[in-house]
Amino acid sequence: MNSILIIEDDDSLARSLIQFLTAEGFNVKHSSGQKAGMQIFLSENIDCVLLDVSLEDGNGFSVCKAIREISQVPVIFLTASADEGCTVAGFEVGCDDYISKPFRPRELVARIQNVIRRHSSETPPLLKCRNITADPARGLVTKNGNEIFLSALEYRLLLLFLSNKGKLLTRDQLADELWTVSGEFIGDNTLNVYIKRLRDKIEDDPQHPEILKTVRGLGYKAVDI
Repeated sequence: MNSILIIEDDDSLARSLIQFLTAEGFNVKHSSGQKAGMQIFLSENIDCVLLDVSLEDGNGFSVCKAIREISQVPVIFLTASADEGCTVAGFEVGCDDYISKPFRPRELVARIQNVIRRHSSETPPLLKCRNITADPARGLVTKNGNEIFLSALEYRLLLLFLSNKGKLLTRDQLADELWTVSGEFIGDNTLNVYIKRLRDKIEDDPQHPEILKTVRGLGYKAVDI
């Protein structure tokens, strides 16, 4: 059974979608806002996201961008705006399809099935650095072949570093990316805490890190090895 996450602040439409998609055999989750929606996405095994542009505490473009940074799970925009600029913006942040309201329910199901089928044939590459391997398709991180467990933000940090090995990521960049995912402001102290927690889990000697290096006064980078 495929799981669908609906992030939609129109409760009436959300209820109709939940009822219809459940009857079609989908496991459906719902959130009306950006923060709660990302929390569901990070904690559940989601196969497709149905996303409105206007949300009660943010916007769909930010959500899609945050999802695309950590996952290739299909995203379909459902929006009342048929404006070409909005459509282009949706595809620029990585959506897989864009459907204007009102839409035909059967067509929506067909498009959901199409993007899920297309996604299932695409396997994202493993990300590796020394003895650490991340499998984005499975949300799995291993150290020396043994699974290690990270929080959602620790996992997000690790993927950022492994996707940008050898590149400096400034503290501002990291804070901005984590804020996008969590929906909460990430200050210096909070960032320090997450960097320390991540090092404690991935480094052999967290006091002398060999994977996640500090670039003093600027930020951090993962070694390009």
